[in-house]
Amino acid sequence: MEKTSMLQALLVLLAVLQLLSAAAAGSTATSYSDFQHLNVREALAATKALPPKINEYHDFFNKHEVGESESEHESKYKLRLLHRDQLRSASSHRDSHSLRFHDRMKRDAKRVAGLFRRLSGHGAAGRDGGAAAFEVVEDFGSDVVSGMDQGSGEYFVRIGVGSPARSQYMVIDSGSDIVWVQCQPCSQCYHQSDPVFDPSESASFSGVSCGSTVCDRLENAGCRSGRCHYEVSYGDGSYTKGTMALETLTFGGTVVNNVAIGCGHRNRGMFIGAAGLLGLGGGSMSFVGQLGGQTGGAFSYCLVSRGTDASGSLEFGRGAVPVGAVWVPLIRNPQAPSFYYIGLAGLAVGGIRVPISEDTFRLNELGNGGVVMDTGTAVTRFPAPAYAAFRDAFVAQTTNLPRAAGVTIFDTCYNLYGFVTVRVPTISFYFSGGPILTLPARNFLIPVDDAGTFCFAFAPSSSPLSIIGNIQQEGIQVSFDGSNGFVGFGPNVC
Repeated sequence: MEKTSMLQALLVLLAVLQLLSAAAAGSTATSYSDFQHLNVREALAATKALPPKINEYHDFFNKHEVGESESEHESKYKLRLLHRDQLRSASSHRDSHSLRFHDRMKRDAKRVAGLFRRLSGHGAAGRDGGAAAFEVVEDFGSDVVSGMDQGSGEYFVRIGVGSPARSQYMVIDSGSDIVWVQCQPCSQCYHQSDPVFDPSESASFSGVSCGSTVCDRLENAGCRSGRCHYEVSYGDGSYTKGTMALETLTFGGTVVNNVAIGCGHRNRGMFIGAAGLLGLGGGSMSFVGQLGGQTGGAFSYCLVSRGTDASGSLEFGRGAVPVGAVWVPLIRNPQAPSFYYIGLAGLAVGGIRVPISEDTFRLNELGNGGVVMDTGTAVTRFPAPAYAAFRDAFVAQTTNLPRAAGVTIFDTCYNLYGFVTVRVPTISFYFSGGPILTLPARNFLIPVDDAGTFCFAFAPSSSPLSIIGNIQQEGIQVSFDGSNGFVGFGPNVC
């Protein structure tokens, strides 16, 4: 397993070095290499590996909480980030990769449909949430886990809620601005892996009054018995309703006081397994926004690769901004301040730029179109004409591979049964200003079953909006510097 992990890290490092090389040369014409190799046998082996059951992860976190690691310096900064596949319950551990994949694609379709509705430009942005008063905190972070089999939201972190801290799995969402957990008394709650949080047992829980700044600036806020009530609905029909409060959150060894959170008494949807959601969006009510100037709006994550027993990480603070990253300007959309837009200039296959106009990816003055980076969407979407040109370029350079029927949203698939490795063309994103990101092969040609079917992991959409999903982000350090308005790629891998 150590050799496999080292090989994966080296492959991702090569992809990041290609980005650095292209940026240093100021080139937008070609990528560093026109082909690479996909390890088919390794990818298929990962689909059959059984991750630990969720109780085993409870034990792992209890023994390895950030703040108790061997390195005190590292303990201040990082939290464990895991994919949902690694939190499979005893009842689901026999599910095949194919079933899990189809479920993931169903969730993904609902996620994307919701984003399209939110970002269609037909609705106003609404009032942004207000930030609570925070004590000064040092840089800190968490590991991130994937929660694919636990419900909606692909990646989980484990944090402490209340005083004393009660450990809870939380979905991370770069497109949401609210932090919330299910709370007792719970009139309607979905199943979660940990006991539902009981605010009566927390010494630091404090309800928010209707006249508070937090309530006044919260979208869809209401008042009942003098307490501020909130309601958040998601594109897939999920929702959370309850009261706003100030509470203490613990990230390993770092305690953050007076975080404005939703205490959800009525909750429904696809968050099963997690206790709630940690919003990391660009609005002021997100966790990043509430920290404000104390972290400079800076955070960094590495999303764990599918089918491995490794974990990624989530890190907050100026210390999360790495030296040596390639930086691309963030683009603000007043119609959707929660989302992180970036400038995408074009796509390349095998080092050859695909003939797609840069206007295809541009955010217009009405707030339509553009390119969003999203942790909650799995598969990258492009407008249908751009996707068709991109796909056709890939097909033209993979005539050596046997084709297979399409699967769910994927129309370009291959039968790689019996292959050990295959030669595939490189896939590169050309960013505005010159940088090029060349993806590892496993980030664009993925197994969709355990029988050797691999698909080109992109999809078309009828919307002008493009979304860079988490499959394409896996294994690459992604950093956001909100105060300076940049997103960085590399130089580290995970």
